[in-house]
Parts: sequence; structure tokens; C-alpha cells
Amino acid sequence: MEIKSKYFKELTTTELYELLKVRAEIFVVEQNCVYQDLDDKDYESLHIFYEESEKVIAYLRAFKKDGDTVQVGRVLTLKHGTGLGGKLLTEGIEQIRIKMKPKYIYIEAQCYAVGYYEREGFKVCSDEFLEDGIPHVQMILTL
Repeated sequence: MEIKSKYFKELTTTELYELLKVRAEIFVVEQNCVYQDLDDKDYESLHIFYEESEKVIAYLRAFKKDGDTVQVGRVLTLKHGTGLGGKLLTEGIEQIRIKMKPKYIYIEAQCYAVGYYEREGFKVCSDEFLEDGIPHVQMILTL
């Protein structure tokens, strides 16, 4: 399985459909959050994902936040407990380093996933806050 890393204009229509479908499956249906997922940030984002039988099974997106900082979001995997999430994050950070060249990577992480991000070197840099009714914290990775 090979990681794919593409800017919006490089995505095929099938890839775009599959990544939007899996985002809705996880964040809207599974987590029961009614929110506007299509926020115009996708146009400028680097989309990093794994596919299996042409279906997206793990995904994250990265976009310039400000200055030397890239923000990561919409992080998901359909195969829990297999190590795929850790692999996505490790290889995703490498793709961001190569293609976007930031000094920092920022994320607003769901609190239950803090350990997942800490394993890659992210540090909590805020108090807990609610987003769409789910507890989050801000985290930063210095590259």
C-alpha cells in the first residue's frame, strides 16, 4: 500500500468523491456532527491518503495556516487497531515536510486522540475547548 499525496487540482474525480465520502462517513455519520465539511480549504490543501480497492481508507489534509505553519485536519482511518493511523501520520508529516516545507504543524485534536499525536512529537498548547460538541485541544509539532 502506497501513500498518495496530491493537491486539489491533481485529484481525480474518483479520488475526490471517495475522500469526501469517507469524511462524511466518519465525521458526520459516525461522530454525529452536523457541520459544513466543504469549507473551501480543500482547494489549497495537500490531500494525503491511502486507498484499498480504489476506496480511501485513511486520510488527512494539510493547508497553510499562517507564516511558517501548516494546519492538519480531517484525520481519519477506517481500519482501527491496525497501525494504519500511525503510518498515515508518520508518512503524512514527511509529505508535508517535502511539499510544503513548514517550520510547524498545528492541529486541533480531539482529546481522546492526544496520545496518537504525541507519539509523533506534537505537544498540547491550549486548554480544552469544545468544537461541534466534542472536546479538543490545540497541538503543535516543531519540525
